[in-house]
Amino acid sequence: MRDNYWLDQRLNQIWEMLFPETPKPNRVIVKFRGKSKNKFGHIKMLRTRETEIAVNSLFKSSLVPEYIIDLTLAHELVHYSHGFQSPLPRLHRHPHQGGIVDKELLKRGFGHLIRQEKDFIKKEWPSIYKQLNPNPTIRRPTRQRLFGFFRF
Repeated sequence: MRDNYWLDQRLNQIWEMLFPETPKPNRVIVKFRGKSKNKFGHIKMLRTRETEIAVNSLFKSSLVPEYIIDLTLAHELVHYSHGFQSPLPRLHRHPHQGGIVDKELLKRGFGHLIRQEKDFIKKEWPSIYKQLNPNPTIRRPTRQRLFGFFRF
């Protein structure tokens, strides 16, 4: 059963095997959150100075292959190791500058999974998404989302 405990174990396995040189100077919390069609995961620094890695809740389903979850976790770990949303020194100005995430994933042996993920997104994900989330709620933009930093 895929739950937050399972996700935490998966993150720790990937970290130990493929990111052993990346220190962990703060607590990293990983959880399933959200039901997005286009966003598989995200990373953010909490006010408590802990890092939260969130993975799409729809990925709890066994319809989604484990390699998609692994690649999502690895993607977020690359951001963490590059100093984005972590206390580590920032290595680049922007989190995806010059394709650094994919280059790092390729270097760490995720090349075949990146190709599989592209096929999955194109051929399988749309129907799986409809099956897992048949009546998605459409978020209407608030004034803040419409106008960015402006407050009314």
